[in-house]
Amino acid sequence: MALAIHFDGLIRSGTVRDYSDLARLGGISCARVTQIMNLLNLPPWRQEELLFLSGDSAVTEWGIRAECEKVMWEGRQDGTKCA
Repeated sequence: MALAIHFDGLIRSGTVRDYSDLARLGGISCARVTQIMNLLNLPPWRQEELLFLSGDSAVTEWGIRAECEKVMWEGRQDGTKCA
């Protein structure tokens, strides 16, 4: 979650141009950058939970990815769809 917030700040500030720049600089795939950035589509309360997890919390990458996909398909509470 912290990485998604950091990446978002880099894009907004113009430090990097897009996800491709992030992937190249980080040595990861564009698909992985997209997965990381999709965390920003989670509701704010869930983002906060992820930021402050304790070491004994049972959270998996697959579980979080499923949450992100659910949010993206169901849309936001204000009725708009996530991009």
